[in-house]
Amino acid sequence: MAIKSVSIRIEEEMLEKLGFVADYEGRSVNSHILVLIRENIKAFEQEYGKIDGTIRPDVNVKPGRKK
Repeated sequence: MAIKSVSIRIEEEMLEKLGFVADYEGRSVNSHILVLIRENIKAFEQEYGKIDGTIRPDVNVKPGRKK
């Protein structure tokens, strides 16, 4: 599975707050966004059923440890 890049448009204040939360959790903003996406997909699949495809932790960025 290839790693893909995505750019998003985000308000500066929201990005700063996201950075604060990510830092508190001991992650980079990028890693924190991946955690949020994984949690969202998991919640979706629990409610609506499995989505075809695979998420491989050995390939995707793993979250850092909490401080």
